Amino acid sequence: MNNNSNSTQSEDQEIDLSHLSKKIGNLFQSFLDWIFDGILFFKRNIIIISILFVLGAGLGFYLDKAERVYNNQIIVIPNFESVDYLYSKVELLNAKIKERDYPFLEKLGIKDADKISRIEVEPIVDIYRFIDNSEENFQMIKLMAEDGDIKKILEDNVTSKNYKFHTISFITHGLTNRTMTLEPLMKFFNDSDYYRTIQKERIGNLELKIKTNQETINQINGILNQFSLNTSSQQKSDKLVYYNENTQLNDVIKTKDQLVNELGYLNVQMHNYKEIIKESSSIINVRNTKSVNGKMKLVLPVLFVGLFLLAGMLRSFYKKQMIKRNLA
Repeated sequence: MNNNSNSTQSEDQEIDLSHLSKKIGNLFQSFLDWIFDGILFFKRNIIIISILFVLGAGLGFYLDKAERVYNNQIIVIPNFESVDYLYSKVELLNAKIKERDYPFLEKLGIKDADKISRIEVEPIVDIYRFIDNSEENFQMIKLMAEDGDIKKILEDNVTSKNYKFHTISFITHGLTNRTMTLEPLMKFFNDSDYYRTIQKERIGNLELKIKTNQETINQINGILNQFSLNTSSQQKSDKLVYYNENTQLNDVIKTKDQLVNELGYLNVQMHNYKEIIKESSSIINVRNTKSVNGKMKLVLPVLFVGLFLLAGMLRSFYKKQMIKRNLA
């Protein structure tokens, strides 16, 4: 009884293995048939495929040459706490671009306004400059970092608006120049009666500080010159007087150094305060190669041939299904 049972199980296993082996063989043969059908399809349609490939490449070259997309950037310094003002101005421009309100843009002096597709602004994250010479900013970052991810905090909307430099980016379809876009944009950003009033007050304060510092430096120079004359006429044997005067001289020199450094900083500020939104630098007409920009000569041939192959596969599938149904 056991021998018969074992024999039956062995025969069943042999049948299963044979069936599996046959099925794998059929699948492999179907795969080979599919490859051979593909070769025959290419052979039958080689002329059409070649024409589609050449047509796609030619059209792609034309589109790449005719429709070129460029990135443009302006790095700016928003003065007088005008960061929110700048961001709102950029949002307004972006809304007008999306609405295709070209008369509004052209009224600002922008040439070929229909070629601008997007404009945006973002901060240049510079934590070292942010906390440099500012204990208050350092303590704020330190406190916020204890409660969360420092990277998220640095890129947070509230924190990022406190950075000195910001990048205004816009995309143009075709070449541009300063007269066509940059200058009208900067003029638009600097058009604010409110901030012009603040600008006037800040510049007045700076001029007063610069004048005061310069007068103090001149006075110190006079003291140093007088000291030099007195030293040359005094006897060098009086060590106590010399020590006291030398100590005072060091303090005077340190004060002068501080005033000179501050004067340099104030002069830089005066230069930056010439505009509400001060342009630091700009880069225009950088070829945009993201997505399919500049790659149509590669995309279109593959697309045309791919669509033709897909149509051929669907046609073959349709014929096979019709044959099956007719046989049934």
